[in-house]
Amino acid sequence: MELTYSLFDPSGNTTILVETPVPVEDQPSVASALMEREPSVEQVGFVSAPAESGCDIRLRMAGGEFCGNATMSAAALVAMRGGAVPKQGDPIGVTVDASGAKGPLTVALKAETDTAYYGSVLMPGPRSIDDAPFTVTGDGRKPVIVRFDGIAHVILERPAPEGEKGRARAEALARSWCDAIGTEAIGLLFFERHALRLTPLVYVPAAGTTCWESACGSGTTAIGAYMADRTGKPVDITVKEPGGSLNILSLEDGTLQMSGTVRFLKQETVTLE
Repeated sequence: MELTYSLFDPSGNTTILVETPVPVEDQPSVASALMEREPSVEQVGFVSAPAESGCDIRLRMAGGEFCGNATMSAAALVAMRGGAVPKQGDPIGVTVDASGAKGPLTVALKAETDTAYYGSVLMPGPRSIDDAPFTVTGDGRKPVIVRFDGIAHVILERPAPEGEKGRARAEALARSWCDAIGTEAIGLLFFERHALRLTPLVYVPAAGTTCWESACGSGTTAIGAYMADRTGKPVDITVKEPGGSLNILSLEDGTLQMSGTVRFLKQETVTLE
């Protein structure tokens, strides 16, 4: 199978967007093969012509989950293919039909260079924000679960574990908790509130991936929703993540807007067995 894909870097959350049509049932195995070829890649999405009128592109992640960074990457791909270089005036808008989102999402883009855009997208809101039905060993506190369509994020207000054994324990927890709370995918968000520092771990069973992500758009949105819920106030925070920073902003109607930089790295055509 010959595949063409583009590689993007949204705040360090390196993302492959496959442009060659791939049947849905083959997407997880193709994603795994591409991630083996590109060790820096943290996730794989598949783009195609949109089914919904009014959309510019269709994006389906390998596990069918939602990903804000991949959504901004797909919008940047559309802008580049269309020759759009919005360096002056208002941003251009690109509408993405993204997996895990209830409706089309519009990404506003401004070009920073010929291959980098600053993007903003209105993120899908959480379905619920609740205390977890379990406690964390060591302090007895219940973490908070922020559920979205397609993924649930468990917020742990503590630094990320260090060392191979600590990370392995966290990965085992992610797999166990994913089954326990009945979600298609799970994020463990190690959040240091005082420093606004986030280290995300994401497990997607359908794709067979467990990844310490450099940045996580839906995780950042979960942090924004959690902070707004707990304080009763709008948020406008820039969250520091291993690969860069993402801003999350409450708008007047309560929706959350995520913003960050997306860089195009390269396009490749490869043959997979």
